[in-house]
Amino acid sequence: MKEAPQPIVYITREIERALGMMPGPAYRIVTNRTLYAEAIRTQYPDYVTLIDSQTGDPLGTSDLLRHVQTEQAIASIGAAVLIFKNTARTEPIIKARGWQLLNPPASLSETIENKVTQITWLGELGTKYLPSYRIEVVKNIVWQKVPIVLQWAHGHTGEGTHLIHTEAELKSLQEKFPDRNCRTLRYIPGPAFTVNVVVCSDKILVGNVSYQITGLSPFTDNEFSTVGNDWSVTHSLLAEAEVAYIERMAVDIGTKMQKDGWRGLFGLDVIRDDAENTIYMIEINARQPASTTFESFLQREFRSHGISGLTTFEAHIAALRNEPVTASLIPVNDGAQVVQRVTKTVRSVSNDVPGSLELDGYQVIAYPNTAYNADLLRVQSLQGIMETHGRLNERGKEIAETVQEA
Repeated sequence: MKEAPQPIVYITREIERALGMMPGPAYRIVTNRTLYAEAIRTQYPDYVTLIDSQTGDPLGTSDLLRHVQTEQAIASIGAAVLIFKNTARTEPIIKARGWQLLNPPASLSETIENKVTQITWLGELGTKYLPSYRIEVVKNIVWQKVPIVLQWAHGHTGEGTHLIHTEAELKSLQEKFPDRNCRTLRYIPGPAFTVNVVVCSDKILVGNVSYQITGLSPFTDNEFSTVGNDWSVTHSLLAEAEVAYIERMAVDIGTKMQKDGWRGLFGLDVIRDDAENTIYMIEINARQPASTTFESFLQREFRSHGISGLTTFEAHIAALRNEPVTASLIPVNDGAQVVQRVTKTVRSVSNDVPGSLELDGYQVIAYPNTAYNADLLRVQSLQGIMETHGRLNERGKEIAETVQEA
C-alpha cells in the first residue's frame, strides 16, 4: 500500500494565500485572526489555527513561525512547512526548529528575483526575452531626454519601479540614492500579462495567461502597482501566436529554474510593446504568485462542470513533494479579481462595502491593513471585469463605484 504523504501546515500572514485548496487532515493553515480567517475557520474548525496579535497589526511570517501555537500545530501531526515565499529571514527560523521546509532555497529565489543578479542568472535568455537594459549606479545615469524605467533590485507590487519622465525626477532619485545599483530600461507602453508556472521534476506546467490590471484608478495611485487579473480579456488583447510565445518563454525560464533545483510555482510577468508589436519579459516572481489562489478556485469551478485536470495549486504541492504529475492544468478563460489598495485618498473601506458587493454576486475579502499600497479589499468575479486594456467593463465600473462610495 502506498504511504500517505506527509501532512502540510501552511503558515501565512493572510489566509487567502493558503486557500488554493481547502483545509483538511493533510493540509492545515496557521494564520492571523481576521474576520475572513474566522469565517474560514468556522467551516474547517479542526484544521485552521488563528493567532492573535498583541499589537493589533497582523503578524508577519517570521513572527508566526516563532509563535508557540505554530510549533504546537506542526508537532501535533509531524507536518512539513509551507510558506508563501522563503526568504533569508524565514529560512533560518524553520531550520533552527528542525522542520521540513517544502519551499525552494531562499538563496535561489533571491538570485532569480533580484533585478540585478537576475541578469547574470538568465544569461542568453535575458538577451532573448528582456528589453534593452543597463545595470548601473544611480548617480551615473545620464538623462537622454526620453522616459526611462528604473528598477531597484527588490520591489513589491510595483514599489521598486519608477517611471522617470523628467531630468528633475532623475536628479531627485540621484540625490536620495546616489550609490544604489539599479536596472534601467526604456519605457514600454502597452498591456501587461502574467502567467503562473509550475516547475516539476520532469516537466514545466504553464498556467493560464491573464491580463495584469496595473496602475488603475481608483484601486491604486501607483502607476506600476498590480491590482488584479482578468482571464477573460486575454484573448481579445493577444493573438494566439502571442499567447504561444509567452508560454514558450515560460517553459524556457522554467526549464532553467528546474536545472538549478527549483520546484513549485513561479510567476512570469510580460508586457507587449504596442509600438513594436513585440512581447518582453519584465519580471520573474520566484515564489507562489498572489493570483494562484483565485486561478485555482476558477479551475475548481471549471472542474465541477466536467473539465478534467489539476488546479495550479494542486500541481504546486505535487511539485514541491517531487511527486509525479501526469495531468495537465485546467484551462481558464473567464473570471477576474481586483484589489483596492490603500492610497493617498483611500485609507479604509466602509463596513457596508463588502456586503453590497456580495449582494451583487462577488466574492469579497477584507484586510485590516493601513500601510500605503497595502491590500484593503479583494473583489473576485466569475466573469471578467475589463473591457480592454486600461478600461473597465460594466461589472468593473460597478465594483469601482461601490468602493468609491465608501
